[in-house]
Amino acid sequence: MSQWQGKNVLITGCTGFIGSRLANRLVQSGAQVVGIIRDHVAASNLFQSGVFNHMQAAYGDITDFHFVNRVLAEYEIDTVFHLAAQTIVTIANRSPLSTFESNIKGTWTVLEACRLSPTVERIVVASSDKAYGRSAELPYTEDQPLQGNHPYDVSKSCSDLIAQSYYQTYRLPVVISRLANVYGGGDLNFNRLVPGTVQAVLADRAPTIRSDGSPLREYLYIEDAVAAYLLLAEHLHRPAVVGQAFNFAPHHPISVLEMVQTIIKISGKNLKPRILGQRTPAAEIEQQYSDSSRARKILQWHPRWGLEAGLADTLAWYRQYLEGVKDLGSIKNVR
Repeated sequence: MSQWQGKNVLITGCTGFIGSRLANRLVQSGAQVVGIIRDHVAASNLFQSGVFNHMQAAYGDITDFHFVNRVLAEYEIDTVFHLAAQTIVTIANRSPLSTFESNIKGTWTVLEACRLSPTVERIVVASSDKAYGRSAELPYTEDQPLQGNHPYDVSKSCSDLIAQSYYQTYRLPVVISRLANVYGGGDLNFNRLVPGTVQAVLADRAPTIRSDGSPLREYLYIEDAVAAYLLLAEHLHRPAVVGQAFNFAPHHPISVLEMVQTIIKISGKNLKPRILGQRTPAAEIEQQYSDSSRARKILQWHPRWGLEAGLADTLAWYRQYLEGVKDLGSIKNVR
C-alpha cells in the first residue's frame, strides 16, 4: 500500500504545469488531495485530465492568511506542497508587485498558517535554480548564496530564505526544492522555449530563437520533477533532509540552439530555426546549471528520463492537444 494512502495533502498551485501532474500522482497513490485554486484555468491539465473530479477544491488566494488557515484546519492537512507562484520572467519584469505578492507574501502566509496548524507535519516549498541569480561559480551548489537581481529571481531568493528561516527559528518541518527548467506535456505557457518551439514545429513553422542560441540551461522532464517533490516529502522526517534545500537537475546543460535542434530532429520535420541574435535581456542569465549530487546521495534521486525520450513524449502530448485547437494563436498566452 502506498504511504500516501489516506493522507490529507494540500497543493497550492494545483492548476499549474507541475502542480496538476503532482495532484494526479497523489490521487493515484490514494491521497486525499485538496487544491487551492485562485483562478479557474479551464485549459489546465488538472481539468483536462479529469484529476479535478477526484480531489477537493478550495477557491481563494494564498496571500489570505485566514483562508489558508481555514483550509488547513477544516481538511486536517498533513502534508503541504507549496507550488503556487507567478512563474513567468517577462510578467515579473512587467508587473513586479503582483509577482512579489504571490511569490513572497504567499510563501510567508502559507508557512505561518502551517506553523500554527496542529496537523501539518511536512511542507515542501518550491524554490528554483533562479534563486541563485548570477554566479561566477557553476554548477550551482546548495551552499552558494541566493542573490537574485531581477524581480522573478529576487522573489524566489526571498521565498527560499523565508522557508529556511521558518525551519531555523521554529523548527517547522520544511524542505526546499530548487529545480532546473522543467518541460513536458501540459505546459501551456507558449512563450517558454519548449512549448513555443513544439507549437511552431508541429505547425510546420520555423521556430524563432530571439538570442544567438548560446544561453546554457538544464532541462528536467516533468515526471522526474514530480518524483523529486514526492521524495522530498517522503524523506522529510530524516535529519539530513528537514530544513535543507535540494537541487534537481540532469547534469546535462545544453544551449538553447541545441535544444531547439533536438526538438526539430525528434519531430522529423525539415526545419531550420530563425536566429534573431538579439542581445540577451538584462533579466535573463546567460548560463545556469546545477549540481544535484546532494539529492542523488541522500534521496537516491536520479532522473529516469533522457532528453530525447522526454521530448518525444512531450511532442506526442502537444500533437494530440493541438489537434483539438483550431486557432493556434488563441492559446498563445494561456497560463
